Amino acid sequence: MAKYVIIGNSTAAIGCVEGIRSKDKDGEIVLIASENHHTYARPLISYLLQGKTDEERMKYRPDSFYEENHVTAKLGETVTKLDLEKKTVTLKSGEEIPYEKLLVATGSTPFVPPMEGLDTVPEKFTFMSLDDAHALESVLTKDSRVLIIGAGLIGLKCAEGIKERVKSITVVDLADCVLPSILDETGSVIVKDFLEKQGIEFHLGDTAAKFAGTTATLKSGLTVDFDVLVIAVGVRPNTSLVKDAGGEVRRGIAADDTGKTTLPDVYAAGDCAESFDISAGVNRVLALLPNAYMQGNTAGINMAGGKASFDRAIPMNAIGFMGLHIITAGTYDGETYVRRDGENYKILFYKDDVLKGYILIGDVARAGIYTALIRNRTPLSSIDFKLICEKPQLMAFTARTRRDLLSKQQ
Repeated sequence: MAKYVIIGNSTAAIGCVEGIRSKDKDGEIVLIASENHHTYARPLISYLLQGKTDEERMKYRPDSFYEENHVTAKLGETVTKLDLEKKTVTLKSGEEIPYEKLLVATGSTPFVPPMEGLDTVPEKFTFMSLDDAHALESVLTKDSRVLIIGAGLIGLKCAEGIKERVKSITVVDLADCVLPSILDETGSVIVKDFLEKQGIEFHLGDTAAKFAGTTATLKSGLTVDFDVLVIAVGVRPNTSLVKDAGGEVRRGIAADDTGKTTLPDVYAAGDCAESFDISAGVNRVLALLPNAYMQGNTAGINMAGGKASFDRAIPMNAIGFMGLHIITAGTYDGETYVRRDGENYKILFYKDDVLKGYILIGDVARAGIYTALIRNRTPLSSIDFKLICEKPQLMAFTARTRRDLLSKQQ
C-alpha cells in the first residue's frame, strides 16, 4: 500500500488529497501542518474580523474531510528536515515519518523587514493566518489608532476587516500607489480615492524609518502616533525544506507542470512553488487560491500514478474593498482598450493576437469571458474583439442574435 506524506493543510494540500483519492482509494496519507486548525480559507480572515463570517464557515472542507478521505492529520506539528536517502520527514519533536511520495505545500510567511525601534512597539502584528487575526482582534478597541505598513492586498484587506472596530487607520507604503502589484496608475488612483472616502488615511511614497514605542517617524520626517501596528509589506515562500535537501529553488520551489521538483519523489504546490505563467511566458510564484488547488490536485494525481498537468496558470485576483469590486488577470503588456465611467474602470491588454491581461474595477460582470480568452490563448482575429471589449455579455448569443440585439439598441 502506497504511503503519501503532505506537508501543509491549506488549499494546495487539500487539492493533493483529493487528487490522490481520485486515483488511489486505499493508500496511506499523512498530512502534517504547523497550524493547529482544521483546513480553512485564509482569504476570509478579514471577513471574520468584520463579523461577516465565523470559523465554522471559514472551513475549506467539512469537519469529516480527514476521516472520509482516510487522512492522518498531524496538526500543530512542524517538519524540520527531509531525508532523501531514508525517505523520511523529521518533525520538530524528533519523530520521523516515512514516505513514498511527498508533497511540500508549506505556503509562505509574512516578511518583516528590519526597522529601527520595532522592538519597542508594544502591539505589533502580521495579518496572514487565523491566529494572526485572533491576536489582532484581542487588542482592538473603538479608540484604537491603527498603523498599517503596506498598501498591498494584505494591508488593505486588514484595513477593511477592522475599519468599523477602530478609531482610525493610517496606511503607509514605500510605493507611490495602492495595490502596486495588481493595478495600473489609473486603477490605483480610483481605489485610493474610494478608500479615502471611507476614512482611511494614506501616506504613499514614504516608509517607516524608525519607531519609538507608539510613534512612527517616516522617512519624510512626518510622525504618526498609533496604538496598534500591522506589518503587511509582503510574504516570502517557505522553501527551506527543499533547498536544504538540495532541491532547486528560485523565487519559489522549482516544479514542472506535473508538480515534480528536482528531488526524487518530491512534489511541490501552492504559494511555496513556482508555476508557468502562460500570460507572461515565465516561471514565477502565483500565490493564488485557484492555482494552488490545481497545482496540488495535479501533483496528487501524479503521486498516485495517474497522469495530469497544470499548464494554464495565470495571475488572477478577485477582491473587494468596502463594496468596491476588483478583478484582475494576466500580464499588463501590449496595446490597450480603456473605458472609464466614474469608479467603473476597464482596461484590456492585448498583443500578438491574444488577450494578455485585464483590470476591472466597479463593474466586473463577464470577467470570466476575458479570463477564458487569456487561458485558452484564443486568437483575437477569430472573434469579434471589438464586441468583446464593449459588450462581452453578447458573446453568449449567436452572431445573428447579436446583430438583432445591437440594432435594437441603436
